[in-house]
Amino acid sequence: MKTALTILFIIICIAMVCLVVAQEGKEAGLGTISGMADTYWSKNKGRSLQGKLLKATTVCCVLFFVVAVALSLAM
Repeated sequence: MKTALTILFIIICIAMVCLVVAQEGKEAGLGTISGMADTYWSKNKGRSLQGKLLKATTVCCVLFFVVAVALSLAM
C-alpha cells in the first residue's frame, strides 16, 4: 500500500509541476489601473485554457495533500 501511495504521490508531484509551469503569469501591468483588464478573456477565464489549468492545479494540490496525509499515516 505504501509503495502504491508513493508512486501516486510522485505522479501527482510531476503533474503539478507541469501544470504550474504551463500557466501564464498574473502580471497585467498598467492595464489594471485603467480598467483594461476587464476583457472578454478575463471575464470568461473558467472556459479558457488558463481556467482549465487553474482548476487542474487546484485538483492536483488537493490530491497532493490527501496523499501526503495518507502517506504519513501509513508509516
